Amino acid sequence: MKLRSRLFLSISALITVALLGLMLGLVSVMQMAGSQEALVRNNFVTLDIGLKLRQTLGDQLIIMLSEQHDASAFEASKQHYFQLLEEGIAQEPVGEGSEYGFKKAKADYLSFIKAYEVSPDTTHVLSGNDELTEKFNALRNGLITEHKRALDNINDTERQAREHALLIAGLLGLVGLAVLIIGFVTAHAIARRIGEPIEALVQAADNIGQGNFDVTLPVSSAVELSQLTKRFGIMAEALREHQATNVDELLAGQQRLQAVLDSIDDGLLMIDRQGHLEHLNPVAQRQLGWDDDRVGLGLGAALQRPELDEQLQLVLRGGTLERVPEDLSVEVDGETRLLTFSLTPVIHTQGHILGAVMVLHDVTEQRAFERVRSEFVLRASHELRTPVTGMHMAFGLFRERAHFAPDTREADLLDTVNEEMQRLMQLINDLLNFSRYQNGLQKLTLAPCSIEDLLEQAQIRFTSGAEEKGIELLVEVQGPLPRLQADQPQLDRVLDNLLDNALRHTASGGLIRLQARRHGERVIISVEDNGEGIAYGQQGRIFEPFVQVGRKKGGAGLGLALCKEIVQLHGGRMGVYSRPGQGTQFYMALTV
Repeated sequence: MKLRSRLFLSISALITVALLGLMLGLVSVMQMAGSQEALVRNNFVTLDIGLKLRQTLGDQLIIMLSEQHDASAFEASKQHYFQLLEEGIAQEPVGEGSEYGFKKAKADYLSFIKAYEVSPDTTHVLSGNDELTEKFNALRNGLITEHKRALDNINDTERQAREHALLIAGLLGLVGLAVLIIGFVTAHAIARRIGEPIEALVQAADNIGQGNFDVTLPVSSAVELSQLTKRFGIMAEALREHQATNVDELLAGQQRLQAVLDSIDDGLLMIDRQGHLEHLNPVAQRQLGWDDDRVGLGLGAALQRPELDEQLQLVLRGGTLERVPEDLSVEVDGETRLLTFSLTPVIHTQGHILGAVMVLHDVTEQRAFERVRSEFVLRASHELRTPVTGMHMAFGLFRERAHFAPDTREADLLDTVNEEMQRLMQLINDLLNFSRYQNGLQKLTLAPCSIEDLLEQAQIRFTSGAEEKGIELLVEVQGPLPRLQADQPQLDRVLDNLLDNALRHTASGGLIRLQARRHGERVIISVEDNGEGIAYGQQGRIFEPFVQVGRKKGGAGLGLALCKEIVQLHGGRMGVYSRPGQGTQFYMALTV
């Protein structure tokens, strides 16, 4: 029999026994609950009717003893008493014998009424009239007996429920024990049938790994294990035939790898565990302008950038660079070339680091284009700002002099024009500010800044907007935190942009956390929401200028790019962590 069939039958048997036990317990509980609910309900009805009968009987007795006998009230009370008796008789189970019962109570009441009606003195019905007193006591004692019987029935029902519950628990316990025993026996049998062949295969694999290909393979009754053993034997035989290393094939493979590395478009430098150059492809030689062989030199010495050695040692220890490294500037044939680079560790399959790879990419033309674009945006922003400001002021004067009713089409058009002009002014200001940061024209005014005050003021600015949308805005500070040397208005701008984005992308009833904590020599300030999140494919471009992500887009896509420039100007770094549908966290790490 196949192994999968054995496992299927064993697991099916366990599931069947467990389901049968569960269904048995469920049916028993439902039957017990239904019957006991009916008994308790009937007895509570009996208690309720008995209490009402005693109260009505007391009212009749008061009427009987009153000097002014109210015949109509007595007759109405009597009819109500009969009605209660009929209700009690109707709910009594058919054929159930009891010590008293509502039928007997009705007979006693009729006897009591008859004795009362033939009484010669209706004002002293219970004094000197032994027959009437006897009938009244019989009626009252019967009702009390019926009340006690109903209470005893409820107690008996609770006791029976407890006994049934214990019985069902015992049955389920037996079923669970049976499932446990069957599972233990099945698991032991499967482990014995499977474990021994697998252990033998493991031992054979160890021998093959040590170069001993003469191994003894186990025999198993399971079809799958038998097939695995055959395949293992075929593999051992193939390894035995190719035990001798084919040096020519290895050399050919190395040559192919060398050709691939030399043919890629980017420069490639291979570095050993000690930080020395092992190999560089022709593209790297052309990019760096190296005519002589510099293999064997340290990376910092070869590139004449000593700070690269620190970064390389961090990568070789398994760390990562905290920020994107600055471009390499090299002189090649009298021309300055700009190269971006990345350092990546080369990790063995067993986990230890063998060395590192440095990839170089020529971005000279790209940086020139970015510089031209930045200068164009800066000049265009300057040129557009003056006429747009004049237009806005002129429109403001026109709006003050034009008088239209608030609900007219003209008033709506004026409001629309005003909003669009404000958006245009904001766009121009964002472009101008972004260009200033990119061109290094924006300077910071550093001063001691309290992080707690920074977060509390941001909370105050956005509390009303959060309340309007039904969003809770919390500030969480893991303090005490040191004071930062920072430009507080610029950091306010970053927090305002992040909080505004969080409010726009968080639904009503959501939560936004404004947090701050210390991590080593840095302070981490973050804005976290539980909104719609950002798609994984868009997170890599979230800080690029003119890029908008998410379903709720707006503006020119400069907000996050400007935030990143401000944080980097403070010597920090900015990042994002988001899971689609579960929220987003933007954070900035600032040096203390």
